[in-house]
Amino acid sequence: MNDNQSEKCSELSTTTHIILRSPDSTTGQIIEQADNDDQLIELWLHGRPKNTQRGYRKEVDRFSENVNKQLRALKLIDLQAFADHLGQSLKPSSVHRAINAVKSLLAFGHRLGYLQFDVGRALKLQGFRDELSERIISETEVLRIISLEPNPRNRAILLTFYAGGFRVSEICALKWRHMQDRDSTGQITVFAKGEKTRSVLMPKSVWDTLMTLRGEASPEAPVFRSRKKGHLCESAVWRVVKKATKRAGIPKEVSCHWFRHAHASHSLDRGAPIHLVQATLGHSSVATTGRYLHARPSDSSGNFLPLG
Repeated sequence: MNDNQSEKCSELSTTTHIILRSPDSTTGQIIEQADNDDQLIELWLHGRPKNTQRGYRKEVDRFSENVNKQLRALKLIDLQAFADHLGQSLKPSSVHRAINAVKSLLAFGHRLGYLQFDVGRALKLQGFRDELSERIISETEVLRIISLEPNPRNRAILLTFYAGGFRVSEICALKWRHMQDRDSTGQITVFAKGEKTRSVLMPKSVWDTLMTLRGEASPEAPVFRSRKKGHLCESAVWRVVKKATKRAGIPKEVSCHWFRHAHASHSLDRGAPIHLVQATLGHSSVATTGRYLHARPSDSSGNFLPLG
């Protein structure tokens, strides 16, 4: 090997990366994807479900008001101080939700080249207790809530929550064209979280109850109508659940989502295949569905110990 070859090999050995450009590219030119923080936030939220957009915007607005800095000026200590501030008044799960929204925005800004560093990546949060098991009511409690509801529409809402494991946003958006007959029963198709469409087969008894509400309603009419004949808003459905729970004498702050938890837990307890429950609920990962198995285990290794 001559001196020139040796020098070239030495240069290659110290090369960490090579940038390839097309003949038409402009050397060093970087196209700005956002002009300011507000524009970046709009890009980040674009295409997400409306409920997700509202939740994320709320958390980012709270962060901006607290930190009072442009995103490009953020330091890790700012994020840590914000997390500590939230921890003074919020549950750990709520702190995680807020911080994860901010970290998602910062990671997005870094991927687009708007932010030089992703400071959120370095932020570590303490783990928190999984409270899922505390939000699962028994079969007896669910059936009592439903059976004591005197209003036919509200009773149908409660039945549909439990039978389909639906989210409140999905219940509120239902139109009659989303309901399809299937032999002696029927299915409900919803446009779900994450822009995914799923169809859920209803038990015959629930389907029959729903059909009694239709009358002469058009395909575009809402299944669960308000007093003004439009779609029920989410807050109205929450009030239905709250009143029904109180009527049943259940001393818990049951929300609409608890019926979804109950659907998952009770169906798994009764032997439903986990992948079927995953498909019904629209979980992206079976690991999410598996949380319900861990929340209410049917057996324990402790039962195998010599304890009588």
